[in-house]
Amino acid sequence: MKNSINDIYKKCTLCARKCNVNRTKGELGFCKATAEVVVASYMVHRFEEPPISGKIGSGAIFFSYCTARCSYCQNYNYSRGKHGKIVTTQRLTEIMLELERKGSHNINLVTPTHYIPSILEALDMAKSGGLSIPIIYNTNGYESETAIDILNGYVDIYMPDAKYSDDKLAKEQCGFIDYSKHNIIALKKMHKQVGALQIDNDALAKKGLLIRHLVLPGYIDNTKGVLEQISKELSNEVYISFMNQYSPIAQVKDHQNLKRRLSKKEYKKAKSHLERLGFINGWIQD
Repeated sequence: MKNSINDIYKKCTLCARKCNVNRTKGELGFCKATAEVVVASYMVHRFEEPPISGKIGSGAIFFSYCTARCSYCQNYNYSRGKHGKIVTTQRLTEIMLELERKGSHNINLVTPTHYIPSILEALDMAKSGGLSIPIIYNTNGYESETAIDILNGYVDIYMPDAKYSDDKLAKEQCGFIDYSKHNIIALKKMHKQVGALQIDNDALAKKGLLIRHLVLPGYIDNTKGVLEQISKELSNEVYISFMNQYSPIAQVKDHQNLKRRLSKKEYKKAKSHLERLGFINGWIQD
């Protein structure tokens, strides 16, 4: 099984773009990552959603490179591969166990899609070494069906973005092709695997799906479309983290909309649509 999973690097189809490059030979697809895992940072992270961070924090591992090219990315140096260190599978295993020893409530794999084979190998080793906390798959939501199938049984909590209903906008801002189609297929497969978000008596998430959506300034219709698609294709009972934390970076200083923060009026309009569709589970930033 291990060999067949790692063979995916030889003809990569891990994200919905399916570049089919041989990353073991140094061929680069859209994400620019080879088969060597690059970790940008890892920490006990206290600023995720309440049931993810809990009282101590989430064991976040931030991977370098990304299957997107979001112009406004808050982790720009990470996603472009400008920051990070190559780690072996053994070292990745050690990082997971170290985060658990520090009291992390979970292992939070941030932007992991392009390294799935190596991550699963490390998870097997970590679990043999005693790792027992939930595994979170924290992603931009642009997944291939193959990737989600491979993750079945490894991931306890899926925490994907649902970024766009407007595919033209998705391509313009992040380089995604047919984002909305691939995103909703991935969300449905994730939901089928792990079900609704389950929160225990200690107010910690143990299993399930938590969908994130960042409201972008100037694009409230895109947000409305995302919410409508989730309500129609999944349910208005799924847990949603509805975020207003957009912060412009230098790379978008000349963009008509993205150069500014979200206005209170825009966010109020977006929240009203969330409520009108009957979403009641999750978290709203104010």
